[in-house]
Amino acid sequence: MTINPELLERIERGLGYAFRDRGLLEQALTHSSFAFENQKPDGAPAALAHYERLEFLGDAVLGLVVSDLAMRQSAEAPEGELSKLRAGLVNSERLAENARQLGLGEALRLGRGEESTGGRDKPSILAAAYEAILAAIYLDGGFEPAFRAAAGQFLPLLDALPPLDLLGDFKTPLQEKVQARFKSTPSYRVVAELGPDHQKTFEVEVSVNGKPWARGHGRSKKEAEQEAARLALAEGAWED
Repeated sequence: MTINPELLERIERGLGYAFRDRGLLEQALTHSSFAFENQKPDGAPAALAHYERLEFLGDAVLGLVVSDLAMRQSAEAPEGELSKLRAGLVNSERLAENARQLGLGEALRLGRGEESTGGRDKPSILAAAYEAILAAIYLDGGFEPAFRAAAGQFLPLLDALPPLDLLGDFKTPLQEKVQARFKSTPSYRVVAELGPDHQKTFEVEVSVNGKPWARGHGRSKKEAEQEAARLALAEGAWED
C-alpha cells in the first residue's frame, strides 16, 4: 500500500519542504502495526520500515529546535524556566495538534487494529509521526530545513502567548522565599502605564519592606507583576 501522492504533496507544502527521498516521508507515516501485518509469509520482516527509529531521532531534533526558540524568545529566563517553557511546548497534545494541521492523520499507514480503534486521531500516534517527520527532513536535507519546518509551527505559538503564560507562576515562589528570609511578603505597585488604551503596557515594581527589588513590564498588570517577580528571583534579591 503506497500513500496517495496528493497527500504527500499537501504535507510537503505544509512543512515548506520537498523531499528528495520520499521513502523517508512514507516511513515517517508508517505505524509499526502496518509493518507487522505486511511481513513476509515466512515471518521475516517485510522490506517496510516504520517510524519508531525516526521518532527517536526526531525527539532530539525537536528538542534542539524548541530549546533554540525558547532561548531567543526568553533571553533573560534562567535555565529552569527555559526547561518549563520547553516542556510546555513539547508534549503529545501539542505535537498531535501540529500533526493535525499538517494532515498527517489522513496519510498514516496503520494496521487493521489501529485503524478500527481511531488510530488516525490518537495523540500518541500523531505526536510520534510528527517527530518522525522532522527526523525524515533532517536525514533528507539537514538540520536547517528541519528547523524551519518546526519553527513554522512553534513560532506563532510563542508569539501569540506571552512567555509568562507558558512558564507559569513566579509570584508564589518569590513570596515563599521572602517569607522564609524576611518574615514578610512582597508588595507590587504600578509605576507607569504606557500607550493607548487598546495597546497599553504596564510597569510594575516589586518591593519588600519598602525596598524596591525589580521592575517588570507587561500587557496587563498581572503579566507585569509576574515579570517583576521573575526578575527578582533571577537576581536573587532575597539573598541580600
